[in-house]
Amino acid sequence: MAATIESSSAGAANKKKHLGIPEAVFVEDVDSFMKQPGNDTADAVLRKLDEQYQKYKYMEVNLDTTEPMETHFLLADNVYCKASVPPTDKVCLWLGANVMLEYDIDEAQTLLEKNLGTASRNLESLEEDLDFLRDQFTTTEVSILTTCVSRQVGHFGKLYK
Repeated sequence: MAATIESSSAGAANKKKHLGIPEAVFVEDVDSFMKQPGNDTADAVLRKLDEQYQKYKYMEVNLDTTEPMETHFLLADNVYCKASVPPTDKVCLWLGANVMLEYDIDEAQTLLEKNLGTASRNLESLEEDLDFLRDQFTTTEVSILTTCVSRQVGHFGKLYK
């Protein structure tokens, strides 16, 4: 049995939503888990799991405290400012073109996940295009080499006949 998150509608209906916290994946069969897309190497999988673990620890700290969080934010290129951020249920997202909007945390997460999905698809398409372009370089280089060799052989063949 592979590591899966229960996806049946009956199982999902019985589970309580926990403030949008994603459910952890339990790795029951390592071999089949490693064969899943995106799990290319053990290092990559461990990095993903560690990242998820750190996110859970961060969420735990933020849920347990009502004290302001101390952080640094980018003020200008290479200039950071220290800030004390009180707990909140709203965030502001910079949308570009001098536009910043306030969102509920759930709305912001949905928007950011959608944007991440779009960016991932665009990156995948770009990587496919680059692979195709590299193939075209190779094909053209081989064609140039073949043409040069044929020309040289043909040229020398005429000289020595």
